[in-house]
Amino acid sequence: MLTEQQLAQLDWEKTDGLLPAVVQHAVSGEVLMLGYMNKEALAKTQESGKVTFFSRTKRRLWTKGETSGHFLNVVKIAPDCDNDTLLVLVNPIGPTCHTGTSSCFGDTSHQWLFLYQLEELLAARKTADPASSYTAKLYASGTKRIAQKVGEEGVETALAATVNDREELTNEASDLMYHLLVLLQDQQLDLTTVIENLRTRHK
Repeated sequence: MLTEQQLAQLDWEKTDGLLPAVVQHAVSGEVLMLGYMNKEALAKTQESGKVTFFSRTKRRLWTKGETSGHFLNVVKIAPDCDNDTLLVLVNPIGPTCHTGTSSCFGDTSHQWLFLYQLEELLAARKTADPASSYTAKLYASGTKRIAQKVGEEGVETALAATVNDREELTNEASDLMYHLLVLLQDQQLDLTTVIENLRTRHK
């Protein structure tokens, strides 16, 4: 949330009392929507932890999800360099757009978003019927078997690289990434944890 100092520096006069608020998925990075906040909307957002806008058409405060249940849970709010626009990082509950899509801007997601979507799919398969998919069957086989598959795919990826077979390397690396994601899910870990660890090491 914004600090007292950051709040004091916001330039409300420049924007006639309404700051544009760009809402972005805190994990995938997908831009979800754009709304506007007055001082009251920002205060309610900070207090409740759920994104609240000032609706220019309804002329009132509007908490995203108040009728649909598709709330935007705030992770972080940051002002831009001119203190006249807000970036709101969120964890969305359900689709953001009223059309049922994750973003109001349509399919403009970066390729990296697919990893997040794949991870979500793999997490959902953990409790599925083993007969319903290879992933569910893999989970049912247990951690030892999943770990074994990661090892096998790692060796095959390395071998493909040693013979300079780019097509085979791409296929084997894809298999390795998939099985690694399954193993992480099996161990109650996710890519965010790994990325944060890499960032810490980088520092």
